[in-house]
Amino acid sequence: MSEGRLLMIAAPSGAGKSSLVSAFLARNPEWIVSISTTTRAPRPGEQDGREYFFTTAKDFIAQRDTGEFLEWAEVHGNFYGTSKAWIQAQRAANRSVILEIDWQGAQQIRQVFRQPGQAPRSVFILPPSLAELESRLRARRQDSEAVIQRRLAAAADEMSHAQEFDYVIINQDFSVALQELEQFVQRSWPAPSSR
Repeated sequence: MSEGRLLMIAAPSGAGKSSLVSAFLARNPEWIVSISTTTRAPRPGEQDGREYFFTTAKDFIAQRDTGEFLEWAEVHGNFYGTSKAWIQAQRAANRSVILEIDWQGAQQIRQVFRQPGQAPRSVFILPPSLAELESRLRARRQDSEAVIQRRLAAAADEMSHAQEFDYVIINQDFSVALQELEQFVQRSWPAPSSR
């Protein structure tokens, strides 16, 4: 039995990663998004096991210390991690999984999959420019000025890691970026030729 594919997608906040992934999933239902474990409190409407697996800091640290995460990070005082067992179960069931991840998480996962041909494929989504990124962050009307400035400062650092990924997409035109993502996936895992 074949094993499900694994694709890492990273981007600075505001580059359009979540929108691209949602559109890709709508057109490619054989793919699912990884569900992370987090210590942050559920937001209204979120359900355990759907958006995240919610846990306590104590339990998260215990799982981390026993090597149960493919990758983990602390972000704004909360822990986030990707469960090894959950990913293995999805792939064993031949489900293809997208990991929405940051460059540090991608580095951690590459350390786990060291064997040739074993590493997941990876894509980095870039905004057309930092000015455009700032414009998008402001248009969302979700963040304070301080948060916007922090996200912009972080974006410059994150974008410097784009070359670590297999493929880079500049999300200037959404439909073109989506087409590029689909073409990258098709090239990475060509369909078996029928005889």
